[in-house]
Amino acid sequence: MSAHELDHGDLSSIKIHVLIVDDDEAHAEAVAESLERVGYECTVAASGTRAVSLMESRNFDVIVTDLMMDEVDGLEILRRAKEELPDAEVILLTGHASVKLALAAGQQGAHNLLTKPVDIKELRLAVEKAATRVRLLRKNLELARRLDEKFGFEGVIGNSPAMQRVIEKLKNVAPTDSTVLIQGESGTGKEIVARALHQNSERKSKPFVPLNIAALPESTLESELFGHEPGAFTGAVTKRIGKFEHANGGTLFLDEVGEMPLPMQVKLLRVLEDRKITRLGSNDEIDINVRLVAATNADLQDLVKSGKFRKDLYYRISVVTIFLPPLTERRGDIPLLIEHFLRQMAERRNRPLPTLSKPVQQALMAYQWPGNIRELRNVVESMVVQDTDGRLDIDDLPHDIAPLSSTAEGDLPAFDGGADGLIGRPLTDVEKYYIERALELTSGRRDEAAKLLGIGERTLYRKIKEYHLKG
Repeated sequence: MSAHELDHGDLSSIKIHVLIVDDDEAHAEAVAESLERVGYECTVAASGTRAVSLMESRNFDVIVTDLMMDEVDGLEILRRAKEELPDAEVILLTGHASVKLALAAGQQGAHNLLTKPVDIKELRLAVEKAATRVRLLRKNLELARRLDEKFGFEGVIGNSPAMQRVIEKLKNVAPTDSTVLIQGESGTGKEIVARALHQNSERKSKPFVPLNIAALPESTLESELFGHEPGAFTGAVTKRIGKFEHANGGTLFLDEVGEMPLPMQVKLLRVLEDRKITRLGSNDEIDINVRLVAATNADLQDLVKSGKFRKDLYYRISVVTIFLPPLTERRGDIPLLIEHFLRQMAERRNRPLPTLSKPVQQALMAYQWPGNIRELRNVVESMVVQDTDGRLDIDDLPHDIAPLSSTAEGDLPAFDGGADGLIGRPLTDVEKYYIERALELTSGRRDEAAKLLGIGERTLYRKIKEYHLKG
């Protein structure tokens, strides 16, 4: 019976990855073989140094390590495991067990201490107990994802058909290592999607490293990506670790990738193909294990046609492409996003959740949101910061969204930009203008528009026909 068959319920579907560390490679291989026979996935490291390198770039659930090794011993492996893989369980093997050593190992967080030569049955039992703890922890973390349960995918909010298609695609792509290109207008939440991909992947315990290409001068971009050695160029006094090294084992998010200069595109393509980097000023190649997620608000295919973006790099980074719709194409998500931002800000400021008046809701729904989700979030935050009574009314709206002459909920907002042009115009033009604005604010709902205008629905219907208005 395999280790997975010994599990109960749906815990059996959770795979366990074991790292075996021993400078006696033959012994390590024998241990790995004995564990693989009962269903574990095993990786062998023939030195402590190699084990540390593997832990920095990959995820392991259980680590079985010899205690006595040159350079990096078992206790150092234990210490590094607690730093790099805090959820992993560590089992130490030693030919010289003692009460003192057992206490020291336990105090540093070892799951178990076994003596050599290892009894295979005893080892399998110890690994299975450690694996059970890991499985339960992972299951509990899954059950704790309340946002995922409510919105379909952690951090990505939207119930509109357009966003549901995006979320479904994210669910399919997140567990893979495929490079992803996220396209969408500025402010549509490209970094949020990139973080969601990372958090729902097996790399989530490793770093998520964002870098905005457009924010960096061309002269420093190579150093930012690949790092440099002391003396590599004027001002390079100390060694610098680049973003690729910092993201090793995790995800590197390159925003505005369309702004990357052509010479750097060549170097990026080579890194993605070879999975190796070289720091500026060095001849030594460094292995990297990084998932790349790129984003752009430009049309990369147009840039390829104009010779500003390499075709081979475009195909390399767009293995999976995700298009994020602008907020105007998912207006049904606006109330959900507003509620989400209000809850965030109320919790951050330790205040009760504020309420929105109807005219404010209508104004936010009618606005075009050229800055998309980012602009919506900033507007909600501005309103919350300035609010004094726990109710967000017309007077709390930023001037550039709906400059208003009155704060009463039943009053019609007076739009400065268009209203200025009405001075000296016939009264019928003024009346037509405000009826149009009321219908726009209420998304064509005549009953709400009539309330804003302070007239009856029949009167409004007659005026709509008289002025040949849509509504």
